[in-house]
Amino acid sequence: MNLSQVKRFLVGAPISSQHLSEQKIPKWKALAVYSSDALSSVAYATEEILIPLAAVSVAAISYSIPIALCIVGLLVILTMSYRQTIDTYQSGGGAYIVAKENLGVHAGLVAAGALLIDYVLTVSVSSSAGVMAIISAFPALLPYRVTMAIAIIVLMTVMNLRGIRDSSTVFALPTYFFVFSFTLLLGVGLYRIATGSVATVAPMTHNLYPMVPLFIILRAFSSGCAALTGIEAISNGVPAFKEPAHINAKITMTWMTVLLMVFFFGVTALCHVFGIIPSAGETAVSLLARSIVGEGALYYCVQVSTALILILACNTAYNDFPFLAALLAKDRYLPRQLAMRGDRLVFSNSMIGLGVAAAILIYTFDGDTHLLVPLYSVGVFMSFTLSQFGMVKHHIREKEPHWQWKLFFNFIGGVTTAIVTVVVSAGKFTEGAWIVIVLLPVVILGFLKIHRHYLEVGKELSLIGVTPVPLTKLRNTVVVPISGVHRGTILAMRYATSISEDVRVCYVELNSEDTERVRCEFHKWCPGVPFVVLKSPFRSVIGTVLQYIDDVAHTMNHEMITVLIPEFVTAKWWQSILHNQTALVIRAALSFRQRKVVVSVRYHLKGRGTV
Repeated sequence: MNLSQVKRFLVGAPISSQHLSEQKIPKWKALAVYSSDALSSVAYATEEILIPLAAVSVAAISYSIPIALCIVGLLVILTMSYRQTIDTYQSGGGAYIVAKENLGVHAGLVAAGALLIDYVLTVSVSSSAGVMAIISAFPALLPYRVTMAIAIIVLMTVMNLRGIRDSSTVFALPTYFFVFSFTLLLGVGLYRIATGSVATVAPMTHNLYPMVPLFIILRAFSSGCAALTGIEAISNGVPAFKEPAHINAKITMTWMTVLLMVFFFGVTALCHVFGIIPSAGETAVSLLARSIVGEGALYYCVQVSTALILILACNTAYNDFPFLAALLAKDRYLPRQLAMRGDRLVFSNSMIGLGVAAAILIYTFDGDTHLLVPLYSVGVFMSFTLSQFGMVKHHIREKEPHWQWKLFFNFIGGVTTAIVTVVVSAGKFTEGAWIVIVLLPVVILGFLKIHRHYLEVGKELSLIGVTPVPLTKLRNTVVVPISGVHRGTILAMRYATSISEDVRVCYVELNSEDTERVRCEFHKWCPGVPFVVLKSPFRSVIGTVLQYIDDVAHTMNHEMITVLIPEFVTAKWWQSILHNQTALVIRAALSFRQRKVVVSVRYHLKGRGTV
């Protein structure tokens, strides 16, 4: 099986461009694709609230309920704000387009850079958290968490390379399995509390709360805001919805918000009531499920569905990262290759790059979710803030119908997320958030340098202001470096004499006896063609050939020199390792020299005893 067959087996047959509209997905599939990131945060957001509170005292955990309520309120504000974004920018692009068009290019690049970093972290956090959910049920797998997480990333990359329609169909079942499992878990938990069939540790509300330092509460709040990551995904991917795309996107976002509110607050409330304290090696959700249903079938359903939704959360990034990268590439802030769709009508180059970057993060941080989450929130809320204030300026400028109340929601959203950005950056700075704060300017500088390069290239290649002149032939000297005379050499000489009347063959002398033999053989097959012997006392073949080419260019002053290299191609790929790669070195050396053309004339061996 060759590489092409392997590719077809993994990602499927190519899809024609005319079938692009058929790749759009309905709401029930879109919920699986775009809400999995947000829903997956239920698995770790509550735990991130509890960890800093539990470090103070068990009593401090009582603050988890009001903190969760604040996060739910922020979720409602952001949802209302992003619904306005979907209405206004129906072509997608999210925070990047909103910020660029309303706050300026640099604000747009900040939002884009923050989102790209966030999407890489989404894949890293989701895969590592999914592995930890599995390890909670099977602790013996702990030493293999990095390998398991990277294997998940590889699997998700391959699945998404198959196209959004195929991947959304496959991933819909795990999403709805998660919804069913957590609905059942919360229902059983509430029922057991109501009937008094299980002992509880704390009431839902308290008359008095213990004294806890403000910075601890803010740290718990900033950690819990991980529950809000992913809610912008739908506004970024509006074009992927079936028509009417923006209406379907808004409906799907409402479904996602309701599910996220119920699950996040429900898990946080039950963890408080049952006195769940996070421990190393087992997640808060796992401890909660054990407390409510023991280790029966429902427990394992919850753990499996949690692991699946965490793994599936990667899918959100695999759909939004490539689309955002394509927009940046079209605006010439990223390499143009990222704007090209692959065989399956997806931006495959971006997907592969995303998977590689996430795998590197997993390896660097040893697959530790708690170390990765602090990096996760800063960029998200930075993009939230820019998007909201961008919409504020849009409403003030356009004054569309009902713009006042739309302005209100966007303004409240902008102020709130700006405060959260500061809190998250300060609270998580020493835990790793500084990495994102330092990395973001580097990413933006990269955008600007790429953009400047494309502008300079376009300016130099432009024909504007150039007077058209008749096409004339270029004078061309052909230099053919050879190491011996064989069938490949003769084929190359036939081609060389067909494209120029000035053909020169050069041979680097390493041994005088070999030189005389090669000279006689060459004149026998190619009479009348100049044969130049290049002396090389230090046995430097490549350097001697390059020097000769420069000498020809200088003395002849021709407009073009073609370096024609005879090559033979082995029957099997591994056999090429056994031969010199002189052509590759010469080609690389001449690639940055003006008016030099390198041509390879290949003679294919049949493989009968060829080494």
